[in-house]
Amino acid sequence: MSNLNNILPVIVGPTASGKTHLAVNLAKELNGEIISADSRQVYKRMDIGTGKDLDEYSINGENIPYHLINICKPGDKYNINLFYHDFVKTFNKIKSNNNTPILCGGSGLYLQTALEGNELSAIPVNNALRNQLKLNSKKELQVLFEELSDELKSKLDSNSNKRVIRALEIGEFLKKNPYPQFHKPTFTPILFGIDIPREHRRNRISIRLKNRLENGMIEEVEELLNSTSAQDLKYYGLEYLYLVEFLENKHTYEELFQKLEIAIHQFSKRQMTWFRKMEKEGYKINWIDWSLPTIEKTNYVLNKLK
Repeated sequence: MSNLNNILPVIVGPTASGKTHLAVNLAKELNGEIISADSRQVYKRMDIGTGKDLDEYSINGENIPYHLINICKPGDKYNINLFYHDFVKTFNKIKSNNNTPILCGGSGLYLQTALEGNELSAIPVNNALRNQLKLNSKKELQVLFEELSDELKSKLDSNSNKRVIRALEIGEFLKKNPYPQFHKPTFTPILFGIDIPREHRRNRISIRLKNRLENGMIEEVEELLNSTSAQDLKYYGLEYLYLVEFLENKHTYEELFQKLEIAIHQFSKRQMTWFRKMEKEGYKINWIDWSLPTIEKTNYVLNKLK
């Protein structure tokens, strides 16, 4: 079952749900290659903090090809515009090799942009406007965001100051320019989600965080600080924000664990909220019980793809 014509299998789920493991096993069965939809795994040397788990991309000694991981230097500012162009290029390359692209990730905005080809991603950066908007408080930015058209707001994310600023940048561009035109590849996505109950999700996140802190995540950030500014690392949020602050002696180890644990739980909740939003917008996500054996999960997906 190596040729799915124009079907694009998509594996989604919150952090620590096991989606990569499923995607890799699926790729083995489909002669597939995985396209990552993760906004932070694009950065080299940011491995433990972003949860790359690159050893997962191997089954019984067979390496499964993956894409859009380790493509940028730490300190770079990757964005949704770059991602969409990279996604299209990668998708077309995999198809030209007669292999099956499999989209996998937890970054809702990246996933949805890949599926819809959001033309807004092609709108260029306006650094002057960004610098001006950065002077506003979170509340002031939200007020400005609410002034955008309903159509525009429905396509944009306001979960962080960074994304609100991008939304306002897009709004400003469209006052003077038409919507950009672009070529979107043709495919029919079939979505599968890892359904993991909240209490199990929280438990897995806490265990994984403890393991990562004890097995090199602090040292990873120390090493990154030798070549990347503290401010640039904080930009990536979550693990990198709190670990840099810990190394600046702003938190004790206990405070670091507690704050980071809460932040990752909140991030996981936002991921699930995004997937529910996609369902309300008409996407069908075939949810799979996280506790099923890998072979049963894989067979379920394969049967749905027939």
